[in-house]
Amino acid sequence: MNSQTPAEILLPYQRRWLADQSQVKVIEKSRRIGLTWTEAGERALGAATAGRAGMDGWYIGYNKDMALEFIEAAAGWARRFNQAGKELEEIAIEDERADILAYRIRFASGHKIVALSSRPSNLRGKSGCAVIDEAAFHEDLPGLLKAALAFTMWGGLVRVISTHNGADSAFNELVNEIRAGRVPYSLHRTTFDDALADGLYKKICQYRGIEWTETGEREWRQQIIDFYGENADEELFCVPRASSGTYLSSILIEARMRDGVPVLRYEPRAEFAARSEAERHSEIEAWCEENLAGVLAGLDPSLASCFGEDFGRSGDITVIWPLQIGSDLMRRTPFIVELRNVPFRNQEQILFYIADRLPRLIGGAMDARGNGQYLAETAADRYGARIAQVMLSEAWYRENMPRYKAAFEDNTITIPKDADVLWDHRGIVLERGVAKIAERRAGRDGKGRHGDSAIAGALAYFASREGGREIAYTPVARERFARSGRGY
Repeated sequence: MNSQTPAEILLPYQRRWLADQSQVKVIEKSRRIGLTWTEAGERALGAATAGRAGMDGWYIGYNKDMALEFIEAAAGWARRFNQAGKELEEIAIEDERADILAYRIRFASGHKIVALSSRPSNLRGKSGCAVIDEAAFHEDLPGLLKAALAFTMWGGLVRVISTHNGADSAFNELVNEIRAGRVPYSLHRTTFDDALADGLYKKICQYRGIEWTETGEREWRQQIIDFYGENADEELFCVPRASSGTYLSSILIEARMRDGVPVLRYEPRAEFAARSEAERHSEIEAWCEENLAGVLAGLDPSLASCFGEDFGRSGDITVIWPLQIGSDLMRRTPFIVELRNVPFRNQEQILFYIADRLPRLIGGAMDARGNGQYLAETAADRYGARIAQVMLSEAWYRENMPRYKAAFEDNTITIPKDADVLWDHRGIVLERGVAKIAERRAGRDGKGRHGDSAIAGALAYFASREGGREIAYTPVARERFARSGRGY
């Protein structure tokens, strides 16, 4: 067989895993998509490389069969590379407590791959790359990680691979810690459908010597889902089971609320939309001067500012949520604005009135779904790359809501003390492992709300992170917008 590197024969999601050379990387994955096999190839290549460029590999599965399977996979890769120095062997090694059954491949380079049991002490005093496979099923994953992370002090690597095993598992906690930005590890996610999209079934057909067809793939996919039954979400689609319920507790939300932070609400009279544009502009300008000028003038000019915006027109409300970022990295809310039944152009007028006066504006994140795309685009035209036009989706919620929650848990954000703001944040629920907004509910005034301020707050926090590389505040050239008829 011709010598080939892993990258030359693997599928795109496997190549992406190999291409990521972070010291610590983690993947939540579907079963049987070849990730462990891929990692075995990487470890074989690393062990076959002589000198400091190579390294030992230490594999930790949760049972003996997994250990043997990994070693056999690595031996298969080693034969591909034509680098293996000795036969696969079973040996007994000792520690201070007991003999540990291990499997080992020795390479001519002097490096080795060893499979160990999942006792954390097995990793003490070793170096190279630690691979923790099916991490969610280990009895002491935190202990294993603690021991493995010592590898990184001398340039070693840690690889954590697993399907899910419940929402309360240490592995799911690790995944959420990464998403929240609390630990600087790289996170990958590959569901069964992701693997299929990257050619998994075509590769299986090639291996089995059968013809690939779209119908065949669709039927095979359904067979696999039927096989796993009620466990399919967890086993195939990276959704930890029993993960439903309220995302933020009332106690946690109220602990971050502060008195004296105004929630400024504006809802025009029913006939407002029928008035001329000049009349509407004049009324909005007067409202801004009366309600916004004072709070904006009171902002600390030395602090960086950002904002989030969730858009609504007739059903939902628009919420504009500014933040100022202190030298202690605390995100403080100076005020928020809620708009109900305000025409598009007048929403633009109010947004620009606020954003033009936010000191040292580093960024904004705006809901760009549906009709909100208009306002997000005009803001990006006015303020440039500082504006993130966010298409809110399950993927966005999955990646960013854990970070917003972490701000509450770590006491790095303050929000207004307001019943509707509390109500909206209590409306964030876990559905299939992802934090989302619950169905529309009545607010304090009896009118419908759909978690609007919670979304705006999450977008504001997102903007505060994305705008972390501070951009010096430059006043907007109002003359250009005056010529376009938007001289607000």
